[in-house]
Amino acid sequence: MSLKRVAFICVHNSCRSQIAEALGRHFAADVFESYSAGTETKPQIDPDAVRLIKKLYGIDMEKTQYSKTFEAIPSPDIVISMGCDAGCPFIGREFDDNWGLPDPTGKSDEEFMSVIDMIRDNILRLRDSIAQKSE
Repeated sequence: MSLKRVAFICVHNSCRSQIAEALGRHFAADVFESYSAGTETKPQIDPDAVRLIKKLYGIDMEKTQYSKTFEAIPSPDIVISMGCDAGCPFIGREFDDNWGLPDPTGKSDEEFMSVIDMIRDNILRLRDSIAQKSE
């Protein structure tokens, strides 16, 4: 069985979608391949996201990830929007799901960790859903 490809999309591909890619690889690599992308890019991943994901999970996103556009990733089976509070990205197709997550950029560590926890919980639910469908 080939793994599903899941793309996590937000406008700048610098924070929420990068966290989702990292946690998808960490928690669900046996069920799906994780990619993140945006309709625009930033020169670097949000430093607070990098710091907190490293602290909480030991994952160094700067070593394995970078900001990229939707055209730079393999064609996904499932596309998830992180939330449209920063503007909804247009990728030429409908999203399979919108997680509606607030953008924690520039906010406190507590707000950041709340969003990280929401992303982790969504990743685990998605992993279980995909695993059940492939049985």
